[in-house]
Amino acid sequence: MVVAVAVVLAFTSESLKSFQKENEENDKRQQILRSINVRVSAKEAKAKYNELIKEAFLISEQGERTEGDAFAEDVVKAFARKVYPVFVASVDGQTKYIMALSGSGLWGSLWGYISVNDDCNTVFGADFGHASETPGLGAEIAAATFSNRFINKRLFSNGTFKSVAIVKPGNSVDGQDYVDGISGGTITSQKVGLMLFGSLKEYTKFLTSQNK
Repeated sequence: MVVAVAVVLAFTSESLKSFQKENEENDKRQQILRSINVRVSAKEAKAKYNELIKEAFLISEQGERTEGDAFAEDVVKAFARKVYPVFVASVDGQTKYIMALSGSGLWGSLWGYISVNDDCNTVFGADFGHASETPGLGAEIAAATFSNRFINKRLFSNGTFKSVAIVKPGNSVDGQDYVDGISGGTITSQKVGLMLFGSLKEYTKFLTSQNK
């Protein structure tokens, strides 16, 4: 009886691992797709991802392609190894470059993806996630109402990387594009701004090399 139960438990555990891995991969696909303004269910994610994502690769600090699987790579571990995932999408016949984001929020980790048009400057879309920001406040960074604010903002000004600033609603900043932060979520908004700058600066050599 003990052996039989052990076998059943082992089989169930292995089956759940496979199911969990599939769910995690589809969630990742959904995040990447949302960064190019495509929202699909988990069941549709794999097919739509395969349809729209034409390339996926890692780049080095020098902006050059390097070995590795961009999709399978854990973003935090990739950044620690100084390699950075890039996904190339085709949306209505136009090329979009998608870059990964990784940072720390008020209470836990932040992450996301942001895409640019083929000018490698103008933001096409963005998607943000968090581990434990405050519901109704900082957690609102995961809402489309926040991520949509980044559309058409520029990462470079006069050829110099600036990122996109996040300011308190009603404020402004000179010398770079900016968006309003989350009301009541000031610290989380600031952390997203830091994540954007810190992550995207690692992609600047790649972006400038694509636009020559």
